[in-house]
Amino acid sequence: MSPAPTDREAALRTALGERILILDGAAGTMIQKHKLGEADYRGERFADWPQDVGGNNDLLNLTRPDVITGIHEAYLEAGADIIETNTFSSTTIAQADYGMETLAVEMNREGARLAREAADRHATPEKPRFVAGAIGPTNRTASISPDVNDPGARNTTFEDLAAAYREAAEALIEGGVDALLIETIFDTLNAKAALFGIEDAFEGAGRRVPIMLSVTITDQSGRTLSGQTAAAFWHSVRHAKPLSVGVNCALGPDLMRPYVEELSRICDVYVSAYPNAGLPNAFGEYDETPESMTAPLREWAESGLVNVLGGCCGTTPDHIRAYAEATKGMAPRQVPEIEPAMRLSGLEPFVMAG
Repeated sequence: MSPAPTDREAALRTALGERILILDGAAGTMIQKHKLGEADYRGERFADWPQDVGGNNDLLNLTRPDVITGIHEAYLEAGADIIETNTFSSTTIAQADYGMETLAVEMNREGARLAREAADRHATPEKPRFVAGAIGPTNRTASISPDVNDPGARNTTFEDLAAAYREAAEALIEGGVDALLIETIFDTLNAKAALFGIEDAFEGAGRRVPIMLSVTITDQSGRTLSGQTAAAFWHSVRHAKPLSVGVNCALGPDLMRPYVEELSRICDVYVSAYPNAGLPNAFGEYDETPESMTAPLREWAESGLVNVLGGCCGTTPDHIRAYAEATKGMAPRQVPEIEPAMRLSGLEPFVMAG
């Protein structure tokens, strides 16, 4: 029998204090290896769906749960402590591309159930396994105009985003996740809408789960797509008192390190990092191997920068296995005590001197 949710949260917090936890790797990379066609995505249930659904990876929670379960199993066998649900795009907003808005709740609930069952099969008293409910940024942005000729134009609203995130969070919690991971944050206003919606979900559910945040620094400018630095992003979301904050996607480990180091220095919560397997090459492939990525990630651990390490685009169970072996027995980053101050942000951080 799986432990009660409160016991799992306590176990997660204990584990974070004792060792570096390993997050799983990319889902899309693994799904691509199956070379699924349109019929695989549709299954029998959606055989007559009026538009193409190929590439809607979250739909596989409903039509090919065997594929998703197999991916979870592969990462758990590789040594992952935390696996993510296959729900990155399971919001009404993102699913509108396929006309599947009404299925978003079911995708989240089933995605959480599949991950929960896989994690519980691999959990032991010595090595508990945890499930993070993945919540992606959607394909809309609240801060940036989609029309270069109309800077004030928007294709979504804060209220619509918050409602979509609330619905996703409610279903993930119902499905049994241990934490909610708002990831690949490229627009802080989207993330703040997610935090607002999740608070509503907690109130409706009558209980809370920890929140994990992961921002994306889009290029070597050192900023998110909406223009914030890593420090400014932290100042914008620290009020939510997340379990962890970190960086994922867009960059390989060499380019990501400065932002991981900065967050490690200024954040009084746990820090996570899960880089891509380098930048895509001319063919859209990722060139960083488990061996080439393990060296810098081991250095992050040795330098006391991280509490959670994993992989994003292009990473596989072989990457995760290498990270787990390389960091085994290493002490996790110690969460620093940060002197109280008024910390504000626009595109840049601001700390008011006492």
